[in-house]
Amino acid sequence: MGKWTRRALLASGGVVGGGLLLGAGLFAFAPNRLGLRPDLADPAGGQLATWLKITPANEVIVLVPHAELGQGAQTALAMMLADELDADWDRVRVLEAPALSGYANGHVLRGFFGAALQIPHSLIRGVEYSAFKLTELMSYQITGGSVSVRGTGQFGMRTAGAAGRQMLVAAAASRWSLPAGECVARLSTVSHAASGRTATYGELANEAAKLDPPMHPRLKGRSEFTIMGTSRRRFDLPSKTDGSAVYSADVRLPGMLYAAVRAAPVFGGALVSVDSSAVERMPGVKGVVRLSNAVAVVADNSWLAAKGLEALQPQFSDAGHGALTSASWFAQQSAALDAGGGSGKHAAGDAAKALQSAAQRVEAEYRVPFLHHATMEPMGATVRIAEGRCDVWSGVQNPLAARRLAAKVTGIDDEQVTVHNQQIGGAFGRRIPNDGDFVEQAVRIAQAMAPAPVKLLWSREEDTRHGFYRSAVTSRFAGAVDAQGAPVAWSQVYAGDALGRVTAPTYPIPDMEIRQISMASHVPEGPWRSVSDSQQGFFVESFADELAHAARKDPFEFRRAALASLPRQRAVLEKVAVMAGWTTPLQADALRRGRGIALIESFGTIVAEVCEVAVAADGQVRVERVFAAVDCGIVVNPDNALAQVQGGVLYGLSAALGEQITLEAGKVVHGNFQDYPILRFADAPGIEVEFIASDELPGGLGEPATPPIAAALANAV
Repeated sequence: MGKWTRRALLASGGVVGGGLLLGAGLFAFAPNRLGLRPDLADPAGGQLATWLKITPANEVIVLVPHAELGQGAQTALAMMLADELDADWDRVRVLEAPALSGYANGHVLRGFFGAALQIPHSLIRGVEYSAFKLTELMSYQITGGSVSVRGTGQFGMRTAGAAGRQMLVAAAASRWSLPAGECVARLSTVSHAASGRTATYGELANEAAKLDPPMHPRLKGRSEFTIMGTSRRRFDLPSKTDGSAVYSADVRLPGMLYAAVRAAPVFGGALVSVDSSAVERMPGVKGVVRLSNAVAVVADNSWLAAKGLEALQPQFSDAGHGALTSASWFAQQSAALDAGGGSGKHAAGDAAKALQSAAQRVEAEYRVPFLHHATMEPMGATVRIAEGRCDVWSGVQNPLAARRLAAKVTGIDDEQVTVHNQQIGGAFGRRIPNDGDFVEQAVRIAQAMAPAPVKLLWSREEDTRHGFYRSAVTSRFAGAVDAQGAPVAWSQVYAGDALGRVTAPTYPIPDMEIRQISMASHVPEGPWRSVSDSQQGFFVESFADELAHAARKDPFEFRRAALASLPRQRAVLEKVAVMAGWTTPLQADALRRGRGIALIESFGTIVAEVCEVAVAADGQVRVERVFAAVDCGIVVNPDNALAQVQGGVLYGLSAALGEQITLEAGKVVHGNFQDYPILRFADAPGIEVEFIASDELPGGLGEPATPPIAAALANAV
């Protein structure tokens, strides 16, 4: 794995020295989305958005516009392109795209909409051009939303690979004066069986590059796959195994200084005063930098910077938020729910009327706290500002947004800002650049110390107390079942959640309404693994069990009956019940034991989970086994898919069993893992996962396993 730059492209002979470059050059009105600019060879020319390069040495280079967060997406995307290309996997390499506007990724928009966005062939050029221009305008090069495979992979990589194969075959046929239909591409070679002629992709690359890319190349069916659907080692694993992987925390530059920072403990507060005279005289301290809401000490090494910060006694304001606590925030949500109202998020029929006449009515209230991302690598960035340029070394989920932010802060033109994105030690939504966050802090500190490069690495305490947290939400439900035990009415209103997304129940219910009361505290909120689906999945599937109990039905059978018109979802539910032996009695001993089930469809993927728990006499809960059935459409890399589901389950279990961010006097009280406990290996259950074979479009996998697990756990208890 490595990084790609425009200079490297030109110097390596991508255009000047020969080879095939195939990408998404989106510069004329509604151009061929696989075409390239004619002035590509000019280093002063426009940007290039390229997915594929084939070198004269027959090496296939896949350029990926997504960061590696540990989710294995870069490998999966390369597999998708290489399979359609009929490439020799042993000759495939991956490079990460740079933070240049030409690499804004419009394919993610189609990924978010998925099958709901059906585009006629005649309109694809215009739609994809418009999507590119929109994402370019938004500086959108995002990795998140489980959209890499289902967006960029399905609509970008596979198309580029298929087009490349068709062009290489056409080049060979032209060279040999043969019909293209008689030539076969396989393992990075085109051959003609009758004449015995062969040519490698590298040998054909220059001729293929002169051809117009096909507008609508044929994609393979699942039975034709040779790489997709097989387990391949991820490109990022060797460096992580031997210790050579470079993260933001590992960056070293000549003459680099180190910064430690402390921000106002109450969000929204400002730096009022700080006496830095004594600290500035400490050996090795190079300066004290005052920001609007924080103070930083810059020194020759990180230890001296941290010791200098400890010696400071900055005074901060609380911006009027010093009285807020977690309890008072939930009280405000309850009061808002009591007052009624809210904006409609989903509606069908007349839920209020159906509730009045139902045979059995059920009410329930659920509450979830703020949650931290707790990434293994704390936030940080290294910045150098010199000679009219700004260079940023960090690990972020949207490098283009980081570039725009650095340009805004410094006043330097975007084109003179370079973001060197590193491998990322955990993200889950936390490393999307935000105003006032770690990237901006690092840039402002580097401005004060220019031209020396400065590394800012937050302490674990700073990282825990200054996150962009998952929302704290309260949700109230009223529902009803008819005399036969079928769900007929569903009403939900929830308060909180800055992102405002909703998860409607998977089960068709004739009369339904879901409303949100928008509320915002001073606490920064942001996407957390599976975004709002983690809260909403817990709410919805916990309440589904309440309805099942009211109907005096087994929770599995209750759901199964409700899914009669949804065979794909029903198959996933039935699969997990078989895996878990749902109808077999649990072990009988001194512990109380239970099973819980939940089904959530999110990010284009259907996941059903069964959780087995043992509850001790003192109420301690131990999760013993988890079963997950998954329909994510096409499975690209089975081994990595398994890892993503297991990771999503453990992430959700950790949150449900022990994590919460608590506020007192307006500020976060937790500081490190001793008071923000993460699930340990000793407490992790066995997890069995099975994927349902499917020809559906690929769904996401980094997030969909998280939403069902909290409800399955609660239902088991």
